[in-house]
Amino acid sequence: MSVIKAVFQSAQPLNSVSRNGILTLVGFEISVSVDKGHLIVKDGIGPERSYYRLPRVGHRLKRLAIVGSDGLLTLAALKWLRDQDVSLAFIERDGKVLSVVGPRGSSDAKLKRSQALAMGNGVGLEICRTLIDAKLQGQESVLRERLNCHTTAAEITRFRERVRTADSFNALRNLEACAAASYFREWRDLPVSWPKADLERIPGHWRFVGSRQSPLTGGPRLAVTPVHAILNYCFALLESETRLAITCLGLDASLGLGLHTDTADRSSLVFDVLEPVRPEVERWLLSWISNEPLRRVDFFESANGNARLMSPMCKKLSETIAIWRKLVAPWAEFLARSLWTGVKSGRNSSPPTRLTQQRRIQGKGKVVKVSVQHPKADHLCRGCGKAITAGRTHCGNCAISGATERLLNASELGRLAARKPEARAKHVASRQRHAKACSEWDASMQPDWLTDQVYTKKIQPLLMRKSSSDIAKRLGVSRWYAGRIREGYRPHPRLWRALATLAGVSL
Repeated sequence: MSVIKAVFQSAQPLNSVSRNGILTLVGFEISVSVDKGHLIVKDGIGPERSYYRLPRVGHRLKRLAIVGSDGLLTLAALKWLRDQDVSLAFIERDGKVLSVVGPRGSSDAKLKRSQALAMGNGVGLEICRTLIDAKLQGQESVLRERLNCHTTAAEITRFRERVRTADSFNALRNLEACAAASYFREWRDLPVSWPKADLERIPGHWRFVGSRQSPLTGGPRLAVTPVHAILNYCFALLESETRLAITCLGLDASLGLGLHTDTADRSSLVFDVLEPVRPEVERWLLSWISNEPLRRVDFFESANGNARLMSPMCKKLSETIAIWRKLVAPWAEFLARSLWTGVKSGRNSSPPTRLTQQRRIQGKGKVVKVSVQHPKADHLCRGCGKAITAGRTHCGNCAISGATERLLNASELGRLAARKPEARAKHVASRQRHAKACSEWDASMQPDWLTDQVYTKKIQPLLMRKSSSDIAKRLGVSRWYAGRIREGYRPHPRLWRALATLAGVSL
């Protein structure tokens, strides 16, 4: 205990809140407390511990995500987070949301009553049609733009047409399930790139996206491939943001509209509202794995084959919370606005837009523009997985070793090709032809002016300006032999006359 205390005392206070206002705590013995008005946060694994000290002013913190279940959170820390309007989310590595705590909006009993009656008066069915139609439209766009699967996209289009005329919740569920089966079928055989150094350390089924249905559970939970493990964790982040958005608008997160069955300990309304945003998460993930490799150090495989995320990957993915919050906010307000139509209230003609601030922006005469930029993944070396600058494919060390390996492979291929019987026979025939030409040549056939001194002082310097290909074509020899002549090697005198003509030297 004294060793850990000494490590914390030696650590420098650090404000590691990202510009998006996200702070992710991962590890064991996580501690969140308050000391002299500052929020004291400690996390880490083993000797690698981190220490954060956040003041009440200038902390930039909006979301505190805790990935783990070992540690303590004091009541003073909860009050500090509440006073600063900071939301708290407990998430497991496998994509399960344990708890979400955040500021609550004003609760309107009439709005909740309308929510409770929506499942039976047709309002809930109409809302669910709109949500599922938007989801299928997103899946169709992903299939056409990212996967180039126009046949399956046309199939999704036919499902959308049937969704618009569905007259029951069971029909909507069946159409959504059939569309999801066709959609994720195109994901199954997509390749996943890894650095060359990691290929021998990963299971064979990690080289592909794999099925959305895990063999461990028969559903998406407990994914056995890294891509679906990332997808589950991002959906957990989306679920936590959707729950905060619904609670902020004064709705009951556990009372669904009929698309998802109400069960114990399940936020049915949350899963109803986040459906249109799922394709955006999948689009971002497809763009990531198609442009950048994954790294073995970011994943580990449990004893039952479950692919789990390591701490650095959890922190990296948690940075996307701000993106999913912006994408789900308009849909949460759409839900509140649709339910408000059945509420007769003299205060406002429509519910307040606390999430997007659309009414305030429109009141100023401005146009509401929703622009969301997806976060960029780290650019990694294809050889070792090290982070490198954009525009390159390998780091310096891998580029040098790769070039050397390619040269060695080319040299080895050349030696193997020269050992083939056809190449050996061609080489022997060439040697015999040149040997016969040398034996039949007579020195009297050489012009008197073409002497050894003329070749050395006049012809040889001019040959250096000629290419090896021109010399080889003129003499009928190989480019290797022509290169030696160009560098100064003196060939048989029978070739001097042809070289003099090529160099432009005559009597």
